This record gives sequence, structure tokens and C-alpha cells, in this order.
Amino acid sequence: MFHPQTTLNCKGQLLDLTDPIVMGILNVTPDSFYDGGKYENENVMLQQVEQMILDGASIIDVGGMSSRPGAEIIDEEEELLRVLPIIKKIKQHFPKTIISIDTVKARVAEESVHAGASIINDISAGSIDENLFPTVAKLGVPYILMHMQGKPKDMQQQPDYQDVTLEVLDFFIKKVGELRTLGVKDIILDPGFGFGKTVEHNYHLLKKLTIFKILDLSLLIGISRKSMIYKVLNLSPQDALNGTTVLNTMALERGAKILRVHDVKEAMETITLWKQLNITTTTTL
Repeated sequence: MFHPQTTLNCKGQLLDLTDPIVMGILNVTPDSFYDGGKYENENVMLQQVEQMILDGASIIDVGGMSSRPGAEIIDEEEELLRVLPIIKKIKQHFPKTIISIDTVKARVAEESVHAGASIINDISAGSIDENLFPTVAKLGVPYILMHMQGKPKDMQQQPDYQDVTLEVLDFFIKKVGELRTLGVKDIILDPGFGFGKTVEHNYHLLKKLTIFKILDLSLLIGISRKSMIYKVLNLSPQDALNGTTVLNTMALERGAKILRVHDVKEAMETITLWKQLNITTTTTL
């Protein structure tokens, strides 16, 4: 029997993961693959945050640097200029909202936490900034550990694995050990769909997702409108919502606890129907 952690301490505010939850994406970037440049000023950003909260988001994930394939690591000062004002505004207008900061840089993580964020979401697993792991430990906030082969600039240039699922599992075991040694208590795992993986790698990971339960840590799944959906269906990211819902359902069946999405309402409906199915299944056995 596996007993994953069901509560996260977000600067004194407990986040309950007994049931799956939704993380809403707020990209304050000009070049993200789906919504880059969509939120051009603070009022529009706050309206989007309010709508995501009303739709049921438990976490708002603020990102100031695109991690699409081919993206460059941007200047630290530029990233801070993008994320700090909106984090402060979100906390001012929606003080109970849990905010995660999507960054690979220790200083951005630290200043964002001081500004009001209470989760660090790192696509690099500490590989880009050697100070990030110690900073996470010092801050004492939950940390989202994601697997990526390479860096955004080159991650989709012929990614290669012998067995993608086992290699991601080995990676998590190693990195979780490093974080535990530093004293990090609350860790969430993200297999990194689309980060240094082919379409086939992504589906192999999704099919075998239950293997990560052995680590007794909650799983975050970020597949919203990604190429693993729209390339298979021969669509654009704008038309990939239905496919996102289908794969999010499959992820829930395999143990996902956090769905990171652009479309909060639809993800919440997916969770509600999945829970109803499981309640009905349990009561009829």
C-alpha cells in the first residue's frame, strides 16, 4: 500500500491533496506557446486570476519566462520585473490564494516567496542555478521537482532514452534524496511531459504513471494543450482543449493529484466527474 503525502504547508496555509486539485496557469510572458502576450497589463491579469479562482483553482502558477521548445533563459532582472508586481497584486486582491512561482532561478524564487508566493515550481530540478535547492530548503516552502532532458533551448533536439519511465524514476529518486538531505519536506513530482521527450516518450510516461506512486509523493501533471495532444490530432494548441480533458482524465486514473492547466473550469469538471465515477464504483462493489 502506498500512502502519498496529502497536505502541503504553504507558509502556514495547508493545501489539502486528499482529492485532486487544479493549478491555473498565469503566463506573464510575451512568448509562451499558447497564451504568450495574452495578459498585457495588471488589470487583465487580475481578471484572469479572479476567473480561475471562481472556476475552482487551488493554486495560481505565475511564470515570467517561457519554457517552450527553443526558448532562451531570460535575464534575471527582466523576470523579476514581470513576476513580482503581479504576485503582490494577487496577494493584495486575493489574500487567501496560494501562488506558485514558476522559475529556475534562486533569486527569483526567493524574492517571489517574500512577495507572496508559497510554492516553487522549477522545470530544471536545480540544474540551471546551483543555489536553487539550498534556497528552497531555506525558505521552507513546497517544491515542484520536474524532469527535463536538456534545457528549453535544446530539449527537443532528438531526446533519447533506453526506458523513459525508469530513467525519470531514477532521476526522481536521486533528486528527492538531495532535497531531503537539505531538509526539504514538501515535494511534488512532475514527470515533465513535453520537456525533452518525443510524443512517444510522453505517452509511455502517461501509460506507466502509476510507477511513481512508490515514492509516496503527490504527482503534478502538466499536459494542457501540449504538442503530445495537438500533433497526434493534427490540430493547433488553440483547438486542443478536448484532448487535454481526455488525457487529464487518464492521468487522474493513474494517480495525478494536481492538474496544471490553462482551462480551470474544464479541469474542475473533469475532476468532479472522475470523483463521481469513483464514488459510484465504490458504493456498488
